[in-house]
Amino acid sequence: MAEKSADLRLEGVSKRFGEVRALDNVSLEVTSGELLTILGPSGSGKTTLLKVVAGFEVPDAGRVLVDGRDITALPPAKRDIGMVFQNYALFPHLTVARNVAFPLEMRNVGKTEINKRVGEALGLVELAGYEGRLPRQLSGGQQQRVALARAIVFNPRLLLLDEPFGALDRKLRETMQLEVRRLQRRLGLTTIFITHDQEEALVLSDRIAVMNQGAIQQIAGTTEIYERPATGFVADFVGESNILRGTVLPSGAVALEGGDEVRTGRDLPQGKKVGVLMRPERFSAEGYNKFTGEVVEAVYLGSSFKLRLKAGQRELLVRTPARGKLPQPGEQLTVGIEPDEIHVFDL
Repeated sequence: MAEKSADLRLEGVSKRFGEVRALDNVSLEVTSGELLTILGPSGSGKTTLLKVVAGFEVPDAGRVLVDGRDITALPPAKRDIGMVFQNYALFPHLTVARNVAFPLEMRNVGKTEINKRVGEALGLVELAGYEGRLPRQLSGGQQQRVALARAIVFNPRLLLLDEPFGALDRKLRETMQLEVRRLQRRLGLTTIFITHDQEEALVLSDRIAVMNQGAIQQIAGTTEIYERPATGFVADFVGESNILRGTVLPSGAVALEGGDEVRTGRDLPQGKKVGVLMRPERFSAEGYNKFTGEVVEAVYLGSSFKLRLKAGQRELLVRTPARGKLPQPGEQLTVGIEPDEIHVFDL
């Protein structure tokens, strides 16, 4: 169905709204068939970026290219791009079949072909048999499936999804994430997915672009974004984290602000100021770099214990497997982390 799937390139795209710089010289590439997630907090510029790609916003500078063709000035209707929004944007007075058929009717496709394609699209999103229902007769997840079918029914070259599962409950959202990933892979459809939910980004993506204040902080695969964040913002935004600052000693260890030294798995220049990231789940009883402190808070999460540990002048967030008794506030606890489990980034 996605024989026209395209690659997308943004070159130096900037956009202002008054004094607010929504996009600041953004460049990125999405290869044909790839699912790229734009991840960032509210106001980071991710939705503006999507609107520029879709043609709903014209950039102040820069270019948007699809398969090497400059489409920056092209109107949305001429871009051959499918879109799915958080609020579904379905026509309440039209049936499921008519909602899905709408993009084809706008393209003057024949009735027989429309019926064929609508049936195929509804089959792909597992809504065969729902053709005659109205949106109000559907659940939120079913409405989102209709919106997805409408976005793919005309064989778009790109698919854009703007926080499409934000209105769904957690369990349904997780189900829809897997369904979108399955569908995207089956169609081989070049896709940009917008979210502020880092777990959603890790589940869905081939690569993730982390945005903040109109700029892309890092673009990388899911493992690299989590394991080797390029900046303090990425380290803090993606996953739970302990982020500390320190200075590299002549021995190669890092002296942390507030006391303690840690060995890392990297050769670092003496005197360099660095950020130190320790993921909560990487601590264990046997780790080389030891921290002893008082349990301030302990939460049982089924498969793990989530602990807040006051160690000297700092608090550490620690996750350990849920074995034995849950540590209680006031208890003394020693945890360790291996040098290779510590990530160091430039400040």
